[in-house]
Amino acid sequence: MERAAPRTVPLPLLLLGGLSLLAARVAADTVMEACCADGHQMATQHRDCSLPYTSESKECRMVQEQCCHSQLEELHCATGINLANEQDSCATSHGDNTSLEATFVKRCCHCCLLGRAAQAQGQSCEYTLMVGYQCGLVFRACCVKGQETADFAPGDIGDLQEAAKISEIEEEQEDPYLNDRCRGGGPCKQQCRDTGEEVVCSCFVGYQLLPDSVSCEDINECITGNHNCRLGESCVNTVGSFRCQRDSSCGTGYELTEDNDCKDIDECESGIHNCLPDFIICQNTLGSFRCRPKLQCKSGFIQDALGNCIDINECLSISAPCPVGQTCINTEGSYTCQKNVPNCGRGYHLNEEGTRCVDVDECAAPSEPCGPGHLCVNSPGSFRCECKAGYYFDGISRTCVDINECRRYPGRLCGHKCENTPGSYFCSCTVGFRLSADGRSCEDVNECSSSPCSQECANVYGSYQCYCRRGYQLSDVDGVTCEDIDECALPTGGHICSYRCINIPGSFQCSCPSSGYRLAPNGRNCQDIDECVTGIHNCSINETCFNIQGGFRCLAFECPKNYRRSADTRCERLPCHETQECPKLPLRITYYHLSFPTNIQVPAVVFRMGPSNAVPGDSMQLAIVGGNEEGFFTTRKVSHHSGVVALTKPVPEPRDLLLTVKMDLYRHGTVSSFVAKLYIFVSAEL
Repeated sequence: MERAAPRTVPLPLLLLGGLSLLAARVAADTVMEACCADGHQMATQHRDCSLPYTSESKECRMVQEQCCHSQLEELHCATGINLANEQDSCATSHGDNTSLEATFVKRCCHCCLLGRAAQAQGQSCEYTLMVGYQCGLVFRACCVKGQETADFAPGDIGDLQEAAKISEIEEEQEDPYLNDRCRGGGPCKQQCRDTGEEVVCSCFVGYQLLPDSVSCEDINECITGNHNCRLGESCVNTVGSFRCQRDSSCGTGYELTEDNDCKDIDECESGIHNCLPDFIICQNTLGSFRCRPKLQCKSGFIQDALGNCIDINECLSISAPCPVGQTCINTEGSYTCQKNVPNCGRGYHLNEEGTRCVDVDECAAPSEPCGPGHLCVNSPGSFRCECKAGYYFDGISRTCVDINECRRYPGRLCGHKCENTPGSYFCSCTVGFRLSADGRSCEDVNECSSSPCSQECANVYGSYQCYCRRGYQLSDVDGVTCEDIDECALPTGGHICSYRCINIPGSFQCSCPSSGYRLAPNGRNCQDIDECVTGIHNCSINETCFNIQGGFRCLAFECPKNYRRSADTRCERLPCHETQECPKLPLRITYYHLSFPTNIQVPAVVFRMGPSNAVPGDSMQLAIVGGNEEGFFTTRKVSHHSGVVALTKPVPEPRDLLLTVKMDLYRHGTVSSFVAKLYIFVSAEL
């Protein structure tokens, strides 16, 4: 079954898919904005503007470089503001205070501290510091933020009045920001820019502008992915920025420093080693330590690598420690010498007096040195064996050993297998063969004559093979029984039928849901029944039938008060003459219907919205104002004048949703609102 694609519906003022026409009209502005966006992204992700720029256009590379440096300065400035707000000082952990980054951080930190000091002393936040426009903006932002959190006592009113009088006197002097509508920050909470035509508010790096276009809120870089934490570190969001925290420990022998790095632990200095104090000296190594011996061994002993004293074998280390006729015997720490006794050779032994060697009769009963049944003949100092047939005399073991005829004459005695026996051998055959009348050759056995297989049998040389008919498979247990193949349970069974697979002996069948679908001619896929086309729906004459996967819906709508219907699914606002609330109502309300299954892959764009006749300078805000209580959907701005509604998490079960999406279009200083009512029907997956 094919999944439902996001549906786009054309409108006079809502662009749903016609982005190519808009790009042709404002191509130059869009290219420059894209180049600047690339520069911003390079500064945010890499914190480095010296990387090579890939654009083929020289002008685009110039824009990229300038926007990157501008964004990098704002990032450093936001770091300085955070330093001033968090620790009331501009001291950083960076060793190099002369770098460009340290200069911007320190400058914005000082400007913020000046603003906070002005607020603490009761001075006006519009106090003009002749230190530059950027510093003036930071000064006012930190001063205003301090005023919002400060608690003034009733006695402070007089001081504020005195400060107001001082401000009035100073305003008589020449003010470089006199004609600037951003004087003192203007209406903006953080940064303000007067373009001559309008006042544009913006936020410091690490913040984003709220829908009121004046206030700012913190950006969670950890959620948006705009952080540079390394592998093995977790991102922790802070106000206006973020920090990276190590996930795992450093391992045995190391400790984590304040800089999120691993440092070796000196076990010897900290005293956490296990070296014996009386015998061992501790020596530190990277990640561990070593114990060195300091014990001195006595005479007759030597020290090993572990510091233990071991005995010296003087009988091996000293040349001839004992006189001739004596044997050296090692002792603990020393050695002794012992007198030698007569040593008789092989085949002889000492007499009872211990004075001379006499012959040993190896053949004397009950000894049988040649083996049972073989003849032994004694000789001075030795003996000889006369072996039976099928045996030979082994000079090394000095016994009669069986002759292995199978090994001595390989492949010449038996057709298949030869097995040795004491003094002889016999032949045997492998499985599937039997011994011939000559006792040496092997002939094939036809196993199929006994019907060993449950279905089909084929005799092969020395064995047989069982076969199964189509739809069955040979059992892995006995190799002869044929078992039904459950095609529905195979790894590819989920692709055999689009909805449900039913196994039958030797084959399978596909089925579809009981209503809303029918089986396709290929016998595997399920086709949706379009009740609206076939006329089997029950919608009234005032309702419109809308087909969905596995069913249909009857839709009807009425325009609200102050609106009139201008099309089948559109309501236009009536002219405003009386109330003040009328101009705030949306200019247009349009109804749409979408359908997709519960197993749609997320994230998925389901709706696009934007002005159809966009002009340079347009800006829009897209928001879901109703029907998204469970947070299935979100909005995303794809350009200055276009946005999308996306499904961010799957809908777990079939249901009908009504989503209200509002678009605010900012054009030539005015705001116009448009509303889209999205009927979303989520059907069951096949």
